[in-house]
Amino acid sequence: MTTALTERLLPVPDALRPWIADIAAVAVAGPLPESFTHVPDTATKLVVRVEDTGRRDTLVVGPRTRASYHADADKRVVSCVQVRLGPGTARPLLGASAVELVGHVVPLGALPTGTARRLARELVDLGPEEMTARLAEVLIDRLAPVADGTRTRLLRAAVDALSTRPGRAPATVRDVARELAVSERQLRNLFAEGVGLSPKHYARISRVRHLLTHARDAPWAELAASTGYYDQSHMTSDFRTVMGVPPGSFFTGRLPAPRPCQAIPRV
Repeated sequence: MTTALTERLLPVPDALRPWIADIAAVAVAGPLPESFTHVPDTATKLVVRVEDTGRRDTLVVGPRTRASYHADADKRVVSCVQVRLGPGTARPLLGASAVELVGHVVPLGALPTGTARRLARELVDLGPEEMTARLAEVLIDRLAPVADGTRTRLLRAAVDALSTRPGRAPATVRDVARELAVSERQLRNLFAEGVGLSPKHYARISRVRHLLTHARDAPWAELAASTGYYDQSHMTSDFRTVMGVPPGSFFTGRLPAPRPCQAIPRV
């Protein structure tokens, strides 16, 4: 994220934690750069954005499988609130599986469930703290049965096992399937529906995002070992696959040529 933006994490009520990973208020704090990078993201997000004219709208942003580099930052948007959904909540909340949303940005109110349309109406005019309270009011009764489902518990256990944490490398897909007593095919189906990515690609993005956060904390070879790579060359290969350039190029600013931003739906 560019230093022209500030991000403030908002408290998530305990009752919403099974379904919402985090809520962040993002605001423009200085001149925006002419180009910017969208890093890969495994989450589906609800976004309420505010333009400099005061115009507001609500969007759903699907998972991003690879980094993208854009020119001409949209300087109309001055703030937004991003609600990152937990694994397995896209379909019950939005009426679309996570895999259907990968790479897409769509108006929240255009999605088929009554809950999505209600949130589009009710969140658009609220401040960040008010949004948290309204989400709790709307979602708790509707999503409680989903959070208790066996498939959801399996998915979230697999997501945790395949996520990179400080001091903990992700497990292999084979080991996760064995631990959860499901086939690798069943695990892929769970991830497609609930996350939108294959387990392998989810783990790859999680590791690369960890590298982006900790790249200056240790030498590359040490980072490769601590995140479970066989060696530094395997880490570099994964990074290039996800980010489009090797680590050395990315961190010295030798990036792919930016492309014009795609139009974001206006509702």
